[in-house]
Amino acid sequence: MNDRAKPGVKPETKLVVNESGIEVKPLYTAADVEVSGGYKMVGLPGEYPFTRGIHRLMYRKQPWTMRQYAGFGNPSETNQRFKYLIANGQTGLNVAFDLPTQIGLDSDDPLAEGEIGRVGMSVDTLRDFELAFDGIDLDKITVSLTINGAAAILIAMYLAMAEKRGYDVNKLRGTAQNDILKEFIGRGTWIFPVEPSIRLVGDTIEYCARHAPKYSPVSVCGYHIRESGATPAQEMAYAFCIAKAYADEVIKRGLPVDEFAGRLSYNFNIFGNIFEQVCKFRAGRSLWAKIMKEEYGAEQPGSMWLRMIAAGGGGGLTFEQPELNIVRGAYYALISALSGTQTMALCSYDEAYTIPTEYSARISLRTMQILIEEMGLTETVDPLAGSYYVETMTNQMRDKMVEIMAETDAQGGIVKLVSEGIVQAKVSAQAYQMQRDIESGAFPKVGVNRYRNDSDEEHPVEFHPYREEDARRQIDNLNRVRAERDAQEVADCLARVGTDARSGANVMPAIVAAVKAYASVGEITRELVAVFGRYREPIRF
Repeated sequence: MNDRAKPGVKPETKLVVNESGIEVKPLYTAADVEVSGGYKMVGLPGEYPFTRGIHRLMYRKQPWTMRQYAGFGNPSETNQRFKYLIANGQTGLNVAFDLPTQIGLDSDDPLAEGEIGRVGMSVDTLRDFELAFDGIDLDKITVSLTINGAAAILIAMYLAMAEKRGYDVNKLRGTAQNDILKEFIGRGTWIFPVEPSIRLVGDTIEYCARHAPKYSPVSVCGYHIRESGATPAQEMAYAFCIAKAYADEVIKRGLPVDEFAGRLSYNFNIFGNIFEQVCKFRAGRSLWAKIMKEEYGAEQPGSMWLRMIAAGGGGGLTFEQPELNIVRGAYYALISALSGTQTMALCSYDEAYTIPTEYSARISLRTMQILIEEMGLTETVDPLAGSYYVETMTNQMRDKMVEIMAETDAQGGIVKLVSEGIVQAKVSAQAYQMQRDIESGAFPKVGVNRYRNDSDEEHPVEFHPYREEDARRQIDNLNRVRAERDAQEVADCLARVGTDARSGANVMPAIVAAVKAYASVGEITRELVAVFGRYREPIRF
């Protein structure tokens, strides 16, 4: 812990340690860079090992994609929010789904009651995707699907919807989160046990490599692991371990690394110390490039790229004095830009309370646009390069990530540690300690344990309404689709899903056929559950 909160400690003797456990000195010189490993991993942007960025000109040629997270209620409501954001300058979509959709339930499932459309868009069948993306040019606006347990089904729906609208799926771009291992660590919207879940991730990667080669079927998420209590170094290291597990799953099927690695992407968090965050990304780019080149034999530069969205910062925002989150969000956006991200998304200031309003979502979008248009951040690449502090910390963060990955491998690998709950226990303990530090004041948080406002002058927050009639309307739409579709075709397609799941074949072709026949998320999920079973989280003490 840091000594900065202790009275009477001289500034020059204070012990300052960042969240990743690396001591921060009061002054850095060229000697510190040399001791930490020198400049050998810096290089030039667009060249291996890509520390300074994966493209030569970065934002000078094209600024980051602005991709605010959005989705609620029924698909038509979400479509209106999408069009609002696009009209205000957003350049990509990032789709939120409700909890029933995330865990493979149809809207008329008794377990879905009270949750239909509450925290995201409700999706039952392909018809919902047709409504959600109506009028949106999928060649100009790329779409990211924030879905995991049911990702195979929703990827199939997106590809089927695009094909039905006349798009060439071979050229279609987009992303699905589809990182199920992090769900066992950080979110909990799993459906199937660990091993068949990894198989499904492999199925989607393999299928897209062969049938939708421009589509990114996985976005490995350090983000949620960080939100769950991981340090910045752990966030990167665990994400790389997870990505390697997925790569291994695909390679054992005979697919060469350069045929799929270029479409792997990442989702990382951006709250915390500015320099620690920037350095974790610079370090992460070079480490991932080294892993792909030296461990996997990748030859194509794109296979070595750390393609990422630097997003959110929700763990750094506060319930207290929510308007301060606008300021925090601006600094998080600055971190993201200085880090060389390809895509940016910000949590809106009111997200500790509710789904963002159009007003708060627009503020977050305008924050990114101000950075692009007014602050000079697009003029030169990696402007912090060469700083003694930044280059030293980049080297030290890389070493810390390597250490964590080696420790993970020595204990049996990330799949084993996740299956046994070891990673979950570690980050949960860290989250508990962080909360204690916030409550004690050891970890400063403005508005929470510093500069509190205990009066009644808090700015009001507008809560997003939840309407039961919207849920009933979604169920009515589902029943209408069931009445209109070819019941025998659906039954045949669902039977094929079950057969392919049992045989070990790639289930994606069967799922694509099923969604084209308007089989529902819940129906397809039940076929897979009949083969794979459902995951039951073990009780841990």
